[in-house]
Amino acid sequence: MTIDKSWTTIRRRGSSNEFWNGLQHFLQMAKPFVNDRGFIKCPCRRCLNNASHQLEDLESHIFRNGFMFGYNQWIHHGEPATANAGTTVAGPSGGIHERDEMFDVLDDIISEDADEDAVGGPSSNDQYDDLFAALRSELYPGVSSFSSLNFLVKLMHLKVLNKWTNKSFDELLKLLKLAFPKIDLVESHYEAKKLMMKMGLGYSSIHVCKNDCALFWKENSLKDTCPICSESRWKLQSGKRSGKNIPQKVLRYFPVGPRLKRLFATSKTAKLMRWHSTGKSKDNDVMRHPVDGKSWQEFDKRHLQFASDVRNVRLGLAADGFNPFGNMSLSYSMWPVVLTTYNLPPWICMKAEYLMLSLLIPGPQSPGKDMDVFLRPLIDELKELWIHGLDTRDAADENGVFRMRAALLWTVNDFPARSSLSGWSGQGYRACPTCNEDTPSMRVIGKTAYFGHRRFLPTKHHWRSNLQFDGRTERKRPPRRFSTTDILEQLRRVKQVFPASTLITGE
Repeated sequence: MTIDKSWTTIRRRGSSNEFWNGLQHFLQMAKPFVNDRGFIKCPCRRCLNNASHQLEDLESHIFRNGFMFGYNQWIHHGEPATANAGTTVAGPSGGIHERDEMFDVLDDIISEDADEDAVGGPSSNDQYDDLFAALRSELYPGVSSFSSLNFLVKLMHLKVLNKWTNKSFDELLKLLKLAFPKIDLVESHYEAKKLMMKMGLGYSSIHVCKNDCALFWKENSLKDTCPICSESRWKLQSGKRSGKNIPQKVLRYFPVGPRLKRLFATSKTAKLMRWHSTGKSKDNDVMRHPVDGKSWQEFDKRHLQFASDVRNVRLGLAADGFNPFGNMSLSYSMWPVVLTTYNLPPWICMKAEYLMLSLLIPGPQSPGKDMDVFLRPLIDELKELWIHGLDTRDAADENGVFRMRAALLWTVNDFPARSSLSGWSGQGYRACPTCNEDTPSMRVIGKTAYFGHRRFLPTKHHWRSNLQFDGRTERKRPPRRFSTTDILEQLRRVKQVFPASTLITGE
């Protein structure tokens, strides 16, 4: 019997039934040739028959890494040494369940490892072994078209859509286990969440000082007290730490890089990420996308190397507070920080599924001028993406891998949120961030009023000499334009800044 080996050269393995069926046939053929410990040589491009694994690990290795080149006679896996190494069709027999739709999802997740040579060598993907185990497992004996992983993903999706609590989800899992004793399903929401995190659907929990002074992150990760105000990291009961360490505040951070890489992992979205280079408006008087604006064009002129690769990502940041409880009598302000990808066309980039939540800043008060403390993880990652970038597999490019860089072009917010993001107070005599020190203001009946708007008119405009505004003529020039150097000099003169909450508590 001749063996079909054409499937070993297929690159898009997740979307190919031929590859999946050929792999199952190969495993069936190799099964009788495992050693007494259940191990057999692995012919994936990473192991190259130099390492041995159990048969179930062989499946995940070959699927995510590909079949090694040049191994035409499978002498280590049951093919006689004298056999013909030709490639004629001989499909696998029955007994193998249908390819699950989750294979396409996993293929997108690990697609950057498909062409290891382009990145400079393969990376370890042992974290996906549990996912492949759940993907191979039937949900229930006899249900071959529905894997345990597929069912769990759909169940978690329903939980989010219908706002189930974690407790109700646990009760549902118990009921399913009780009604169907042979069902292959996780025991709790905690276990389900751990599995989902391996698919890139997780986040990092970063502890925060009670007074918003600092994050217990990186150099402060092992400390139990705040390095600025000495406040305890943990909630205390009667002045003592409880048996279980419960943090005072938790910042949730959703890494940006892996999700940007995911946009290039499928050919459809990878092509859409180039839209801004071909979809510019041909009418100079029409702006339908930020790419048609002067800010975008000025950025391209200043950063020619970044602009030379249309796949580099342009981002916008939006932040504002909201009450997550929907009870207006309860004062609580939580701040999500959301990123928009402007590489995408205008009818897609503002859709909810393409907006990326990067930070969830806890309440109960708004971060105010301490916003920079919470933004640190995001800023550090954006700096890394701007300076070094990430090796990313482009599904729409035959060359495979490129170095993706990202830039934050601007922020989108109302005036109070702008004050928090910029650090420039939106109240007081110098509230205007554009006029800066030259903001014309005065006190009127207990409130600050801003005037001098005629300064922006042309020098000989007749309204400048009109006395009906405030009884005076306006002779002042428009406010100065402060350069980056001027702003940095202002920051240099700031001697010491304490977090707002620390000042309130007097610590």
